[in-house]
Amino acid sequence: MNLFTELRALVIDSLTQMVAEGVLPEGLDFKNVAVEPPRDAAHGDMATNAAMVLAKPAKMKPRDIADALAAKLAADDRIALAEVAGPGFLNLRLAPALWQGLVKAVLEQGASFGRSDMGQGDKVNVEYVSANPTGPLHVGHTRGAVFGDALCSLLDYAGFDVTREYYINDGGAQVDVLARSVYLRYLEAHGEKVEFPDGTYPGDYLVAVGEDLKAKVGDAYVGKGEDIWLDEVREFSTEAMMDLIRADLAALGVEMDVFYSEKSLYGTGKIESALESLENKGLIYEGVLEPPKGKMPEDWEPREQTLFKSTEHGDDVDRPVKKSDGAWTYFAPDIAYHYDKVSRGYDQLIDVFGADHGGYVKRMKAAVSALSDGKVPLDIKLTQLVRLFKNGEPFKMSKRAGNFVTLRDVVDQVGAGVTRFVMLTRKNDAPLDFDFDKVLEQSKDNPVFYVQYAHARVCSVLRKATEGGVAVDDPTLAGADLSKLDHEAELAVAKKLAEWPRIVEIAARTHEPHRVAFYLYELASDLHSLWNRGNDLPELRFLQEGDAATSQAKIALARSVAVVISAGLGILGVTPLEEMR
Repeated sequence: MNLFTELRALVIDSLTQMVAEGVLPEGLDFKNVAVEPPRDAAHGDMATNAAMVLAKPAKMKPRDIADALAAKLAADDRIALAEVAGPGFLNLRLAPALWQGLVKAVLEQGASFGRSDMGQGDKVNVEYVSANPTGPLHVGHTRGAVFGDALCSLLDYAGFDVTREYYINDGGAQVDVLARSVYLRYLEAHGEKVEFPDGTYPGDYLVAVGEDLKAKVGDAYVGKGEDIWLDEVREFSTEAMMDLIRADLAALGVEMDVFYSEKSLYGTGKIESALESLENKGLIYEGVLEPPKGKMPEDWEPREQTLFKSTEHGDDVDRPVKKSDGAWTYFAPDIAYHYDKVSRGYDQLIDVFGADHGGYVKRMKAAVSALSDGKVPLDIKLTQLVRLFKNGEPFKMSKRAGNFVTLRDVVDQVGAGVTRFVMLTRKNDAPLDFDFDKVLEQSKDNPVFYVQYAHARVCSVLRKATEGGVAVDDPTLAGADLSKLDHEAELAVAKKLAEWPRIVEIAARTHEPHRVAFYLYELASDLHSLWNRGNDLPELRFLQEGDAATSQAKIALARSVAVVISAGLGILGVTPLEEMR
């Protein structure tokens, strides 16, 4: 039940009647007509921009359209008041029965309330985390993992067919560095004293990998050259790191559908096939790039390379795909990987990158546009840095990782649910401050506590009602006399509940799961406000002594809040709490 969609349909129907009656000219396009919450709640329950967007194409004054539309809408039982304001804004107040009916709908639909078929089953591939398999996930990866996972759940909730994908960057030189680092730990396991040169990975997390390698091969590689052990140690080390990464993700509640290896692109013809596809479209050529803007690097020299004509698909400059020495650039396997995704039949692609990948956005969008002939959109979401604090001071703590704070460090300190919620309290492209003390603080300033407290409060009411002999199962509450919910504070909560289906669709359309976290905080605030007003006005309390019927109506409202909070937390990957401890 989406009241905003329902009321927009009423507005469109009324406008269609006005065209039939000659009040409006024929041929008007209603696609930009919207019904939304007003900017100021004092102006009404909903507002429509119909008169403002139709005035110019209709060659009429907005006020004249608004007056005629208001008269039409006022005749509908759902509309208590249709009021024209200013040059042609139309504010609507809805009949209380609509809000009361919405509470009933939430209880009847349960977790399905707010689900949408907007996606119509379109296949979406979301690639996220995709850290180099050279160590445990750090706090920066944590934000990308949480954002990507919540986005997947949101898209699924909105009716898309979602694939969660991890791209294993195991095709570059960093995996050789990993193998050499593990080899040093392997020698250490054999009692040798070793030193880690600059550029290797000295973290303690490789100690166990070196010992496992010793258990597998004994002393077979001791004193041997890289030509003997590098390939096998690279494979062994990469798999060990992926086991570690999978365990890190599981600790955060993230489970991938696909792990795709970059290495599988090399020597298999996949890179060549992707570039051949672009070449057949006239987008691959041999040329010399213009010198970079700004200060000229001393080692720069003009040289002929194999280039992708990415400027034909929105990029600033054409991009090299093969170096002058015949080696692939980093961009070439990325093109092949996205060609593979396009070939798998996805309708949309979404990549979640760290902030340091900003320069990669235009070239990747150009590549996907060219590979799919513009049919498959690619959205790239950048996640900004996370700054860690404890007691208000910058915080570092992981010796195990070498020089960074790991995902496990964070989850072990505050829990997966708190970590996930806090990571979604800012838009993905805004920096995030994560204070270990504040995220565990029990106050309104801590959004995760505030939302969880609202859910726990409702559960407490349900327990007390049951102990008092009042039936509070959802079917009973849905059948209660909800006309008893007539106070402005109660209706305000119902109005906030009505926004949930709309928020889901907006958040899914914009790929912004943080909107769900923001909404949950606002809904929790309305519930807490109603609770607190009950301290002064006994008639607003959820439990009415000796009046089971009225209690059930009021508890129905509270329970519907818990249903929506539970659904929203589910999208964010957070388990709702029934008690606060």
